[in-house]
Amino acid sequence: MREKTSNAGDRPASISTSNNASAGVAVVIVTYNSAAVLGGLLDSLEHGLEGTRHYEIVVVDNASHDQSVTLARQHPIGARVIETGRNGGYSAGINAAAATVGDDVDILVLNPDIRLHKGSVARMRNRLLDPTIGIVVPQILNEDGSVARSIRQEPSLIGAWSEALLGGRISAGIGLGEVVDDPLLYGNGGTIDWATGAALLISAEARRQVGMWDETFFLYSEEVDYMERVRRTGLAVYYEPTSTVLHIGGDYQRNPYLSALLTSNRIRYFRRHHGPVSTFLFRLGVALGEALRSGKRATHRASLRAALSPLGRV
Repeated sequence: MREKTSNAGDRPASISTSNNASAGVAVVIVTYNSAAVLGGLLDSLEHGLEGTRHYEIVVVDNASHDQSVTLARQHPIGARVIETGRNGGYSAGINAAAATVGDDVDILVLNPDIRLHKGSVARMRNRLLDPTIGIVVPQILNEDGSVARSIRQEPSLIGAWSEALLGGRISAGIGLGEVVDDPLLYGNGGTIDWATGAALLISAEARRQVGMWDETFFLYSEEVDYMERVRRTGLAVYYEPTSTVLHIGGDYQRNPYLSALLTSNRIRYFRRHHGPVSTFLFRLGVALGEALRSGKRATHRASLRAALSPLGRV
């Protein structure tokens, strides 16, 4: 864990003086053929970590076939690279990094297509000084500068069926869908159920109480599961709008395989917390929504097949 020197005016005093502060932060980046976007994230880390004294960068590579590992090792930010030798998924990558850092360290998980804005990490860590908070997520901006609707409600029958019948935008607007569209919450911040996992800061205390990420979720819904387990301990998930990052993502909206995997894992997650009748109705609602839109995109057709297939197959 390195010590980053900075001007006193750049660092919130509470980060270094509060008894609640952790020993530092480990920035964990899981890569898989991510060379096209990884460099931009690594370039942004210096500004993003401004005001954060103790940190290290850990890049976990899931057997990439491109130049991800070479790029990470050669970048001047000085990342420590872990090569897993296999593509075990996003959770497995996070777990591989977490196993190498102390349990008194906060972990900042970032997708390779995230770009940190100046001081964003310190602002998230400042919120973690509240001992009732276990995870802080930043405000995510789209490439055009608009605020991404990244906050979510816990998956529910009402959410699945309202999105199927009304569409995601209308159901979010009236507060019934899984996507939260509340301008006051996005502007002022507050406690939430969960948010997309492209960027999230996990406190050392939450790590100690919750443990490892569930590796049975290869990709998608792993963050839903982890944040639900954090909330179950009594710790909160908090949306912090003063911390901003840019996200380039959205591959699942263009890739039929990823769309199918997202749908399959949504249903698998719901099944863990509900009985067979509720799960059947949830699956039916998801399938109906994809069927109604299957003529528009191949991704909807792939998701429909996943909703109708035995769970675990895409």
